[in-house]
Amino acid sequence: MSAVRAGVIGAGSLGFHHARILRGITGAEMVGIFDSDAARASAVSAELGVHAFPTREALLEAVDAAVIAVPTTNHAEVALAALDAGVHLLIEKPIAASVAEADAIVARAAERNLVVATGHVERFNGALRAVDQYLEDPRFAESHRLAPFGPRGTDVAVVLDLMIHDIDLLLGLVRRPVESVDAVGVGVLTGNVDIANARLVFEGGAVANITASRVSMERMRKIRFFQRSGYISLDLAKGTGEFLRLKKGATMPEGDVNLLSLMNIVERIELKGDGTDALTSELQAWIAAVRGEGPLVVSGRDGRDALAVALRIMEKIEDHAVAVAGAA
Repeated sequence: MSAVRAGVIGAGSLGFHHARILRGITGAEMVGIFDSDAARASAVSAELGVHAFPTREALLEAVDAAVIAVPTTNHAEVALAALDAGVHLLIEKPIAASVAEADAIVARAAERNLVVATGHVERFNGALRAVDQYLEDPRFAESHRLAPFGPRGTDVAVVLDLMIHDIDLLLGLVRRPVESVDAVGVGVLTGNVDIANARLVFEGGAVANITASRVSMERMRKIRFFQRSGYISLDLAKGTGEFLRLKKGATMPEGDVNLLSLMNIVERIELKGDGTDALTSELQAWIAAVRGEGPLVVSGRDGRDALAVALRIMEKIEDHAVAVAGAA
């Protein structure tokens, strides 16, 4: 089939990179961008050598598929207009500001038989791809996503800004519904929650402990899984990890166990991606899905489910804050 005519709505920090990478995606033709800030659109157009459309409607008339990288509060309005125009979408996370809005997007896409992907880019992290063959019904998971403070994303709580990445990863890897949620969080530098911790219990008993912060002194994006077949540790920032398991036929030594004796019975498998940039992989997969040449890796429904859990966490944080205030 002919190349998918693609565009980007919202030329901010993330939209810029979508536009930059789309220029080189096989099977796609980067048609142009639209941003409500004409000066920003003009600057990105000049830097990337792509056309800046004067209106959103003009871009939608010219494309087959579009990335939506506008503020979350505008996702539903922009997405529904694009779907009504017959345009396939990749919507940056979170897919919408509410579950009702997400449901409306998913339903409209189904009615129009259009592809809607959600931009949970960590699903395309090389370490995650490398670990897939070794992950077997994890019983406990722990993640830390920490970042120094910056102005981007502070219009929403850290749960919707950063933690939602790990919520989506866990839903995709544990593959069981969340039965219960408990969470705490506080605002430090903004009027929203800046650091949060959540405990998820999945159907079947698996437990996940998730921490996200945007007021840390250092950056960290790590996740660990414990399962009967071994221990998995991933450094998502580096795209690497390791899987530790008993060697085939090995048994625990008798008496005192030291590091040397453990090394004799434990097998270490290095986990590493192929070096492909995660955002590039995400856009390649999306264009392939639009062309009917590959699976939809992170669907609109996946984005909706991650949002639903994130909002449950926010409710628990608010409940905890009220309880603490009442006890003071």
